[in-house]
Amino acid sequence: MDNINGMLAFVRAAQFQSFTAAGERLGISASAVGKSVARLETRLNVRLFNRSTRRISLTDEGQLFFERCQAIVSQIEEAEHELSRLSSLPRGKLRVSLPAIGYRILLPYLAEFMQRYPEIELELDFSDRMVDIIAEGVDVAVRSGELTDSEMMSRTLGPFRFVIVGSPGYFARHPQPQHPQDLLHHLCLRYRFPKNGQFQSWDFNEDYHITLPVPLSFNNLEGLLQASLRGVGLTYVPQFIVREYLASGELISVLEDCLSDAGKFSMVWPSSRHLLPKIRVFIDFLTEKKVLGE
Repeated sequence: MDNINGMLAFVRAAQFQSFTAAGERLGISASAVGKSVARLETRLNVRLFNRSTRRISLTDEGQLFFERCQAIVSQIEEAEHELSRLSSLPRGKLRVSLPAIGYRILLPYLAEFMQRYPEIELELDFSDRMVDIIAEGVDVAVRSGELTDSEMMSRTLGPFRFVIVGSPGYFARHPQPQHPQDLLHHLCLRYRFPKNGQFQSWDFNEDYHITLPVPLSFNNLEGLLQASLRGVGLTYVPQFIVREYLASGELISVLEDCLSDAGKFSMVWPSSRHLLPKIRVFIDFLTEKKVLGE
């Protein structure tokens, strides 16, 4: 058993490149992880990690050993997960990563989910930062756009479209645009992606080509939305986050016929990780609720 524990400590330390992070994942101290790895190195008579005061990294021998051990640990986890399916209810901590604006997707259904699965402890991270699902121990993430990571499994949560919106107060001062070129005479509020600093494009159908100025930008959709509600300018946002404001008349949608269909949300989780009951029911619940439905 000590051999297995040492192997598990080594694999987690290699994945996170940190004894502290590995200990948090395993529920033990960083010191215990370090001692377990040291015993393993002594038994193998080989150095597995290069150590410095700030980080650890695999040696060439450690990399070879890690590739073999990772498969063994995955098989052990699969066996444990198969046994866990015998439990009557999904349970345990479920770490979910969502875009910062994702609370508008989830919150209307959160109470029902918690009532249905009272033994699941949800830990929700709303952030536009692109998390490293495996390294940060996230169970499932909601992401937009096309997915290309072969290490991830996914299920489509639903398509969504973008709209250009402004407040009645803004349109009292400026005429509603009738053509995309008219936007050159409007104050267009732009979204800047936090990860790379690039501006989100406003996607029109192939009949229209326009380069918008950037008088004011935000790296947070909530701030962008609030600015538009207060009449600062026009903005381009997913329709689902302004649905209630369009219905109440607090925002007005323009140029709908000129916009192309634009996106989808997917739920993703590591392909190497067994689909635990707590993950499965969360995915099934959001799919059932059709959270992006019109």
